[in-house]
Amino acid sequence: MRRTTGGTRERRDAGGLRGMLQVAVLAALLSGCGQAAEETAGEKVSVAASSPSSDATGSGRDAVARGATIGGPGSACELPVTFALAERWTAEPVGAGEKAGGADATGGTGDAVDPELLDAILRQGPVGAACEVDAKPAGHLGFLRVWTGEPGDDDPRTVLEAFVAAQKNTSNARYRAFTSGPLTGVEVEYRYTSELLEETKPERALAVSTASGPVVLHLGGLDEAEFTAMTPAFDLAKRTLRAA
Repeated sequence: MRRTTGGTRERRDAGGLRGMLQVAVLAALLSGCGQAAEETAGEKVSVAASSPSSDATGSGRDAVARGATIGGPGSACELPVTFALAERWTAEPVGAGEKAGGADATGGTGDAVDPELLDAILRQGPVGAACEVDAKPAGHLGFLRVWTGEPGDDDPRTVLEAFVAAQKNTSNARYRAFTSGPLTGVEVEYRYTSELLEETKPERALAVSTASGPVVLHLGGLDEAEFTAMTPAFDLAKRTLRAA
């Protein structure tokens, strides 16, 4: 399963990591991966995108209304960092050991999932999935995902390079440093070629170091149009990123 990275990644963008975990459990029960999540890869959301409200940040096409702040104690996802979500975007924790009501290593069914399959879904390079922010309530098909890792000596650039390399089928990566309040980090823009949809699309990610370990924020989408529409939400998260 790890070798079919393109299909795995596109299923993530279409149905989310939680959905993929449930699919993985079903696949394990049926002794094969199947095509349970394939039909969502071409799905389009028909909900109209929300227009910026009076507290929107940015201007013109870059404006986006600010919603909840996540990352702190009591928020939808407790993380080593905090940042603001775009209005109507909704967050929930992912991965083993998440909050009550979430999926665990059995996908919530009591049936164990193949560890290699689970790792392919919930891990990318040096970091594991911690939180998934869904854009569908705002009218877009895609996710802003937060990945966290163990404390170590790797700087943000090293972590981010390993994250992109683990995705595979990537090209034209452009790295640059950024500052958000007291935090400094590295951001990357690159192209990802989907083996499932046979097309290439842009993606963005950033990495920062915290006392609890590295944190990666990654923005993907079903296609280039969806990615472009969601970019202001990524920029809002980057501008408001702080250590928790």
